[in-house]
Amino acid sequence: MSVFERTPGGATRRGVIGFSLAASGVAALAACSDDGGGAEVDVDAQSKGAMEDFAADMQFTATEAFTLSVLWTDWPDLPITDKWQFFKEIEKRTNVKMELTNIPFSDATEKRSLLISAGDAPTVIPLVYTGEENSFVSSGAILPMSDYVEHMPNFQKYVEEWDLGEMIDNLKQADGKYYMLPGLQEVSVPVFTVVIRKDVFESVAGGVPETWDEMREALVKIKAEYPDSKPLADGFEGMSMLNYASHAWGARAGWGFGNGMVDDGSGKLVYTPVTEGYKQMVEFFRGLVEDGLLDTDSMTASNDGTGGGSVTEKVAANLVFAASGSPGTAIEFQQALNETVGEGNHEVVVIPPPGGPFGQVCEPRNFWNGFMLNAEIAESENFLAILQFLDWLYYNQEARELLRWGVLDETYTKDASGKITLKPEFRLDAYNINAGAATDIQKDLGWSNAVFADSSESRALKESYNSPAFVEYIDAVLSSRTPRDPNPPAPLDEMELEQSSLLATPLKDAVDTNTLKFILGDRDIAEWDAFVGELEAAGLQQYVDLINTARERFEEENS
Repeated sequence: MSVFERTPGGATRRGVIGFSLAASGVAALAACSDDGGGAEVDVDAQSKGAMEDFAADMQFTATEAFTLSVLWTDWPDLPITDKWQFFKEIEKRTNVKMELTNIPFSDATEKRSLLISAGDAPTVIPLVYTGEENSFVSSGAILPMSDYVEHMPNFQKYVEEWDLGEMIDNLKQADGKYYMLPGLQEVSVPVFTVVIRKDVFESVAGGVPETWDEMREALVKIKAEYPDSKPLADGFEGMSMLNYASHAWGARAGWGFGNGMVDDGSGKLVYTPVTEGYKQMVEFFRGLVEDGLLDTDSMTASNDGTGGGSVTEKVAANLVFAASGSPGTAIEFQQALNETVGEGNHEVVVIPPPGGPFGQVCEPRNFWNGFMLNAEIAESENFLAILQFLDWLYYNQEARELLRWGVLDETYTKDASGKITLKPEFRLDAYNINAGAATDIQKDLGWSNAVFADSSESRALKESYNSPAFVEYIDAVLSSRTPRDPNPPAPLDEMELEQSSLLATPLKDAVDTNTLKFILGDRDIAEWDAFVGELEAAGLQQYVDLINTARERFEEENS
């Protein structure tokens, strides 16, 4: 498993969206005070180093060199070296030198929170997913980005061209401002879904399943052929599989649980675990466990940060034939199978999340990781130049290509059609490109690094480094699945936040614990009504009323 597949907190890249979605729980409802956001900025006066004519698709180069402090997450097997071309080339092109504050991968989220809370955070705080900013808003620790995006022409251009305006509006807090800028994706497909042994599904089960009912039928046939197998697995304590599966039942679960609220069809919000769809989802997976079709260990064992781990071993041993994963996971499974069944004797692909009673649907369109700014930047003489630099780094398409591939005509070439080819003396192990070449552009040069490279991508750039099978996956999702509507925003004010924190955490803990108990058979599904009663006793109605009040207020104020 490549470093590019790992994320803070010990999950792999397939978990990284999970973190962003899970962060949409209590924290995502955090609000800002009316006077949040710190001091007023005189942009004209604080423009040292800024370009007067800076525009979209233009190379940013500071008119006066400056140093910018950046929070950097250290992945365990991607040590930064002073030989990385990444830092040198960025400084050469922009006149901006990055000064790093390093935090370890193992507890990056906690370290980041401590730095921000203590007022010791660097200016730029990358690797932030929507929802993760909210717990810092009310203190005024981070800058209200919406006040300044008028100075970020690349951001504005691609929000408009890629039709992301409504999604950006949904980032607003209770004061009508948003406090982080996300990575923009021209096309959005689920990063984690089901990874299958396509050769086995076709030869044994008759084809690739389009629905969960078809998946079950296929798993029964595979189990009959491979009786020692439990053919379906997760690998993330159920949180990954339940997230992408829940949409098929009109629910939210796992990493995507968020605040737990879904539209009840009448404009009101209802707590998803008490809906019939959520119960049907739980019953479905309980049935898989009863029939030996779902690997229960993979629903309980914690991920240690090394990727698929035991799931990969089971795939290689013909004990698992479908599992939660991403394109990187597919590569990992392929490499493991090469050692057991032999190269060319298997086909591993990612497939669109199966549909269900709610239709052929998938998760709402998503952002990817972006950044926050320490509110102290409001005092910087380089304020405008920093905005311009970050606008270029995160949203300029030439910059995005640079971050992924390195220097044009040095590490890669590009033909008249736009096709990108890594030069033969370079490799990118993270995506199994030019295996065996002398220099890895990620490990040795710093390109395709996990801090910046993934954030914003055009469809063409995304396809440039992924396999043809993943390009087919993108096409399949876009042509056969409908993204659900965005989860309704319901930002709470500061007082409501305190109240919700007391209610939401024990409710969600009870949901997570009992969902797995029901699925694994540790609690009889006949006790479902009792489970709902336990939620009600824990203050469910008070919580639902609180969120609905915030939702109605947000709609009125932002209509």
